Amino acid sequence: MSDQGAGGGLESHMPTHRRQDSAEEPIPTEPAPETRPAAESDPEALSPQHLPRGSRKSVSDRGGRVGTPQPLSRNPSNCSTSSNSREYLPTRTTPAPELQQQRQSPPTSLPAPASIPPLEPPVTKATLSELDVQKIVHNPKLRHDINFDPDLHFRPNLDGDKGKKKQEKANQFWAALLDQLVLFVTDRETFHARYGHGDWCLPVLLRAVRDIIETLVPMRDRELLNEGLNVDLLMQQFYRGVADLEKLASWLASVLKLHCAPMRDEWVDDMYQELSNGNRENDVRELVNGMRSLLSVLEAMKLDVANHQIRCLRHVLIEDTVHFEQRFFMRKMESRKLNIAPSRMWYRAAQEYTERLYAGSPLPHAHAFGEMSVFFEALSRLALPSTCLKAIPPTFIFDEDRLLKLRSDMHDSICLEICVRKFEELERLSRVTQICSKLPSYVSDEPASHRFSGDFNFMGGGSSRPSSLAFSDRSSAFSSPRNSGGFFTPSTFDAADSRSRASEVYESLLALLHTASAASNPAERWRSLAGPAALQILRYVNAPPSLHGFESQLTAWLDDVNCDTFREVETHFHQRLMAEMARRVTEFKNLAGMALFSAATGGRGGAAALGGSNTQSRSQRNSGLFAEAPREPRDEAGVEDMAARLAHLGVLHWRVWAPLAYEGNAESALGAQQQQQQQQQQQNAMF
Repeated sequence: MSDQGAGGGLESHMPTHRRQDSAEEPIPTEPAPETRPAAESDPEALSPQHLPRGSRKSVSDRGGRVGTPQPLSRNPSNCSTSSNSREYLPTRTTPAPELQQQRQSPPTSLPAPASIPPLEPPVTKATLSELDVQKIVHNPKLRHDINFDPDLHFRPNLDGDKGKKKQEKANQFWAALLDQLVLFVTDRETFHARYGHGDWCLPVLLRAVRDIIETLVPMRDRELLNEGLNVDLLMQQFYRGVADLEKLASWLASVLKLHCAPMRDEWVDDMYQELSNGNRENDVRELVNGMRSLLSVLEAMKLDVANHQIRCLRHVLIEDTVHFEQRFFMRKMESRKLNIAPSRMWYRAAQEYTERLYAGSPLPHAHAFGEMSVFFEALSRLALPSTCLKAIPPTFIFDEDRLLKLRSDMHDSICLEICVRKFEELERLSRVTQICSKLPSYVSDEPASHRFSGDFNFMGGGSSRPSSLAFSDRSSAFSSPRNSGGFFTPSTFDAADSRSRASEVYESLLALLHTASAASNPAERWRSLAGPAALQILRYVNAPPSLHGFESQLTAWLDDVNCDTFREVETHFHQRLMAEMARRVTEFKNLAGMALFSAATGGRGGAAALGGSNTQSRSQRNSGLFAEAPREPRDEAGVEDMAARLAHLGVLHWRVWAPLAYEGNAESALGAQQQQQQQQQQQNAMF
């Protein structure tokens, strides 16, 4: 079993491909096709007398057959480039102007052979080796992640700066191959001087293709592969101008169709057409596109095999998660590559904090959490935006990304709730202003001595407001027809209308959040959204205040996680998170393996969350003396989904680490065991 570092995620263990997060976008069963970009270089037209057999046809000028091909609806092979450990040299072949100058003035002597090694293809057997079943089974991060993502599968890693660099290197390879083929047919002497030793892109590409196909076909077919794809023989035929590329394309298409999924047949046919058309029509660019499609098909076939293996092995890997991870982390602790002392300190500090906070009284939801009460109290606080990121213990080394995603979702939910609450405050202020503007003249203009006469019944001693002018939807039993006018109708304070407008504001803010540009952290994202959010809120207020002043206030509330407004809403969300998580833990804690996986991930999703299954808790919140107004799913769906994710993470984490770090002390046991072994060795040496 390979010994991989505990800190390495799938990105570090699988440099060329990564798994797709189901929270970002829907994941198909097979890798998603993409549009194949056109080649970048612009070669000269080919001379027909230098082309291999079967491709000697008349060729027009530079802009004839070497035009940009139509984009193909396929996944380009440059989507999956070399691994992180491979370095590409930033070299390109001779540019077109220099090449034109060489054609006009042929050199009198051959230049010195270049010693620059060729670029490697974007997809090779080495870059695809991480998709082998042995690597999958021995990858601890993958085996941990498979417990949380029902749609986990491999796809080319094109995200971020790393993916951009891989695409650039792939484009460099295909442009270099195009330039080298053009040089071969236009200036044979210069070509042999530079690449006479066989170190150029075409033979390197053909060897990579053969090596990849060997991993996809059974042993009985590999002898035929060596005969049909003999790279040395093909290159000799190519140099002599007798290589039959159309025959090679036909043979490759038949081999690939025999071993690929039926859904790839159309792609294989496109590859064959590109190679055949490029060979018959003397179009070097089309030939390069065909080779690019060939490498893309091989990459897709390897991904299909790997994803099929994941689906077949999922049940076994999930059932063995706890034992596998305990063995893995024990080896890490034995080799002193993992220190769990900070995790024990974090758990002990959580115990002391809860004892001080509840002062001997039972913890909330203790009946649901059981022996995990302290752990889940501390775990829930790791998901709060106000908690320092450095507080995440090392035992969560495989769950850091999930915790960061939970913190980001919690931050977004809190900021959305702050915005909606501020809208509700402005809405109430606007309604009070409108009511005051509608007061009749005998209320607003009469002197106080005349206005408050004995005809009115006052609201207690010292009150200056008659009961009929109370800001409510109920009339006073003692009010006269004169002062209980029609401007105090129940529709003025229609709660349903208020909730509807608040829901509209929430939906508009949510859409604004989805269109926000990428940011390094949620605080930075909301700092940039404060201005647009303030404008969106004021659009729904009848009598809005100054935009500049409100924007400044909203920015201060959203930007400072330690301000009173943010902490108040965060505390509210934390209480609801704990209540919902207690219900989930009660459901999950007695499930094992696949049953836990199915229960935790089966009903998760936007539609299920928005439906809301927490009717009982919602009705309990809305009852009592200080009952809230009934809330829309804006603040229910997010909490329910986060609670399910956090409960799943916590239950699995507790099963792995409780005997190693929280309830037991594996490091102390290992230290004592090693000390006993050393003493035994010393005693044996004495005798």
